[in-house]
Amino acid sequence: MPTAQLFDTQGKEAGNVDLPDKVFGIKPHRAVLHEALLAQLASRRSGTHSTKTRGEVAGSTRKIYRQKGTGRARHGSIKAPIFVGGGITFGPKPRDYSQHTPKKVRRLALRSALSAKAAAGRIVVIEAPSLGDAPKTRAVAELLDRLPVEGQTLIVTAGVDTALLRATGNLAGVKVAPAQRLTVHDLLTAEFILLTRPAVDAVTEVLGND
Repeated sequence: MPTAQLFDTQGKEAGNVDLPDKVFGIKPHRAVLHEALLAQLASRRSGTHSTKTRGEVAGSTRKIYRQKGTGRARHGSIKAPIFVGGGITFGPKPRDYSQHTPKKVRRLALRSALSAKAAAGRIVVIEAPSLGDAPKTRAVAELLDRLPVEGQTLIVTAGVDTALLRATGNLAGVKVAPAQRLTVHDLLTAEFILLTRPAVDAVTEVLGND
């Protein structure tokens, strides 16, 4: 069973915590990770690119010059694609880039990403911090400095933590996400994953039922 270091709310080491095998201890499925990541990135594309065909550009419909006797090719429209300002042949049109990924595939990808991070020792668990009604960015920054995390850090909470979101809003390289909204992209781009103690159970409940 994989384990992770456990820290208290002051950033002091408090032993280790076991991570459930079915979520943090599987063999990562690289193909599924790739599929889920591509689908997520594709869904971010706006798909608003557009070009005009020869039937949509502005221009005269008058025949450019007479059909015969000029020694030139026969043309009937200034809006033909070969002319400057003419239409575009097979140009991009607005489209939806989103890809459908089955729920079981998405969950397997998330478990694979979490298991890969656990195997690399990049998961740290902390008791749920209490920030009160007036969360301070400095307090969270000082807490993170006392923990063995660096670089891009993803903080996973059991639910939506508004106070923690406000406190980390100005911290570069720190992102907060509830267990119910984890994405493959966030997990793979984070160098360390910091889970609150309740978040371990929440992640297991969300991803451990397949």
